[in-house]
Amino acid sequence: MSRDGERLIETVNELGSRIGHLLSDMVPPAAQVHLLNAQRELITALMLMYEHRVTATPGGRRRAAANGARRAPAQRRPSKRVGKIPID
Repeated sequence: MSRDGERLIETVNELGSRIGHLLSDMVPPAAQVHLLNAQRELITALMLMYEHRVTATPGGRRRAAANGARRAPAQRRPSKRVGKIPID
């Protein structure tokens, strides 16, 4: 991982820590656990997007497209989530 990526992780973690300390008196413990899990998932998603951008080939061309290979168009699947998710 590059030094920029490490700095990004440190900055996001520091920001999350500061916000967590500010909200710890107002937010119930169960909600704090939920928010910490969401924070972890967000940081993971941001890092994956960052790494994808850093390691992407210049010009945005895929290898398959460069080799002349074609893929069938992706079919969209209907969402399995039908209703709202209850939050306790």
